[in-house]
Amino acid sequence: MIKQPKTGRMLIWAVAGSAFILNALIARRAIDDDGFVASVSALIATVVLLVPIIAAIWRDLRQARMRMHELVVVAVFASAVLGDFVTSACIALFMLLSIIIEMRTASGAKASLEALARLSPGRARRRVDGKEEEVDAGDLQVGDMVIVRPGENILADGKIAKGRSSIDEANITGESLPVDKAEDDQVFAGTLNLTGAFDLTVERAGEDTTIGRVRELILKAEASRLPFVRLIDEYFKYYTPLVLVIAATVLFFTRTEPDSIERVVALLVVCCPITIILATPAAIVAALAAAARLGVYIKDVNDIESMARTDAFVFDKTGTLTTGVLEVARLAPMTDVESTELLRAAAIAEHGSNHPVALAIQKLAVKVNLNIRAPRELHEEPGRGVHASTEDGNLHVGNLAWMQDNGLAREVFEKIDEAEASGMSLLFVSRDKRPLGWIGISDQPRTDAAGCIEELKSAGCRFVAMVSGDRQQVVDNVAGVVGLQDCQGECTPSDKVTYIDDIKDQGYHVAFVGDGVNDGPALATSHIGIAMGAAGSDVAIESATITLMNNELDRLPFLLRLARQLRAVIMQNFSVGGLLIVGGVTLSAMAILSPILAAVIQVSGALCVAMNSARLIRQGEELETAQ
Repeated sequence: MIKQPKTGRMLIWAVAGSAFILNALIARRAIDDDGFVASVSALIATVVLLVPIIAAIWRDLRQARMRMHELVVVAVFASAVLGDFVTSACIALFMLLSIIIEMRTASGAKASLEALARLSPGRARRRVDGKEEEVDAGDLQVGDMVIVRPGENILADGKIAKGRSSIDEANITGESLPVDKAEDDQVFAGTLNLTGAFDLTVERAGEDTTIGRVRELILKAEASRLPFVRLIDEYFKYYTPLVLVIAATVLFFTRTEPDSIERVVALLVVCCPITIILATPAAIVAALAAAARLGVYIKDVNDIESMARTDAFVFDKTGTLTTGVLEVARLAPMTDVESTELLRAAAIAEHGSNHPVALAIQKLAVKVNLNIRAPRELHEEPGRGVHASTEDGNLHVGNLAWMQDNGLAREVFEKIDEAEASGMSLLFVSRDKRPLGWIGISDQPRTDAAGCIEELKSAGCRFVAMVSGDRQQVVDNVAGVVGLQDCQGECTPSDKVTYIDDIKDQGYHVAFVGDGVNDGPALATSHIGIAMGAAGSDVAIESATITLMNNELDRLPFLLRLARQLRAVIMQNFSVGGLLIVGGVTLSAMAILSPILAAVIQVSGALCVAMNSARLIRQGEELETAQ
């Protein structure tokens, strides 16, 4: 759990100090005592306001962090040397407000970020020997049966054993619309049961759940740092000595001026690098929160920086640019064979199989009300086909090579060239060495694929391609529909790696998009590996650098825009911080900038950086509205 700074207590100190400053200002005008009461009140205000500042410095030192707040204390004491305690108190007040803005901005964004990935606390109803018992979510074990009622949070990953309901999965996938779930469907911890009651068989609990892993990803990403930020941190230890040297130099050359000390005080105040400190973490956490809201999880902020430089996307086909659900697109029986006979033979041979092709055949057979009997014997050759013995004879169902192995040449089947040209995968069927025909299976391009590719090209991606293990004709057909510049079919995992290496050698910064399970080598080889539809998949969450918990392709252009916007915002923040410091030092040395005005500038700079960074949180709102 992220430990939040106690800025509420700081605000109380700030209000108390403000009251004494106000009292000092009133006393200066209302009481004729040469300013004694005003000075005492202002001195009390200074002490009151320094307490939380010194506490913040002590907390930073204990955590081995350097935030340069000690310059505030030096500036306040230097101002007190002038005897004007009202000015000292005002400097302390404005600098305390700057520190509060810094801490509230970072901690507030972190809190909202963690809320997106936090497993809601609660107790689960576990069924044991027919009885219900309430247990803490952390006490659930794999295999437990949990009762989930309407309106309750789901506290473990698992499958619905009995019942059905609508589930709000926004915390996991970023989808705003509820998802209908029935028996054997997967549900995730951290989601909300909306309508029906159901029994859940626990498959993962506690930190092993998808939401637990996502939370781990978020916290690790938030703690990671960009390379140039690490470089700044490394040299920040020289910052305070450098500022003190500059202050001493200004004091030396202006020692004969009556406002010499005042110039140094203003310089010390304006050199407090609060805007520089706030520049990166505020922007990064805002960007991570915007991404997590849409179900996009990033392992390391360096991946965002790398994503901003991406100019080439390589996609896997099945389940990424296509729906991943195979359907029967065409029945092509031989001249003397009925379509129902062809379909029935294929459905019998594929009976009981969970292969995607078999499921497509079975789905159509059920749809047309075919009576399918299980074969007496069944033998499968992985990647080639099946041999089934039935009452009507011996069936062979599979690819063309399987047919040729069983004595049937390509020429005996009709209109194959036409089917291949249309991009279908073909399943051939024969009975007792007699061809019955073939069935065309297709995986349709996703409706949003072409739009995604066009958006990526518009965003400056110079190369968008696809690699797949499917036949080249099928891959060419999909590539033509969605508008890809290149495609390569019949790829093994090593072929995909070689393809990506070739693109990298051409100077492209490559992002590979796949399912995270079968594309592990390609995900690891590319500069950025993006796993889509990774909800519930440990392999996907671990293998990819960026994880999309849903299959929405519009997250990819969003991610590219977010990465580039984050880089721009960080540069803007650093520019504001650098300009304030350099300009402030110059104006202070020239006696143009007073200490109080320097403190006001610091507050304004912190507010500017905070608001500029907060713009990132709203990135992607149009995608939520469109759902």
